[in-house]
Amino acid sequence: MKTVTRIELEEAKVMIEAAKLAAVEVKALETICIVDDGGYVIAMERMNGARITGPEIAIAKAFTASGHKRSTHLFNQPGGPATTTGEAFGIHVMMPGKFAIFVGGFPIVVNGEVVGGIGISGGNGEQDTAVGVAALKALSEHLGPEYDVITQADIKK
Repeated sequence: MKTVTRIELEEAKVMIEAAKLAAVEVKALETICIVDDGGYVIAMERMNGARITGPEIAIAKAFTASGHKRSTHLFNQPGGPATTTGEAFGIHVMMPGKFAIFVGGFPIVVNGEVVGGIGISGGNGEQDTAVGVAALKALSEHLGPEYDVITQADIKK
């Protein structure tokens, strides 16, 4: 039997608020989605003026990051598993509309376990990354020193 740590609405709200502040700083209109370890949406917010396609894209990014335990941009980097020579080439075709292999999805890793994912959609790659990292840092600060939260962009568990 294993005891698990779960991300809940309180933590998701903290992450979304921090993400929105970071989005304003980087001048991007973003959709932010937080999912649990099963890829189910806990909370999502689309900023005023953000693209109408943002929610579906943010959900896919968060789902992919949580389910595959890695930042989504790591799939298609040179030598990455979703490139034409990678072991996961075509993986995004297996789950149409749910699997994202581009920047903006990050697993939420607490004390070495993936407890969920965050998906950011609306800015360019640098903007989406800055917003996602800001949300992860806010979670770390909110949880305090008794929890170890990975807060860099390149996450692979």
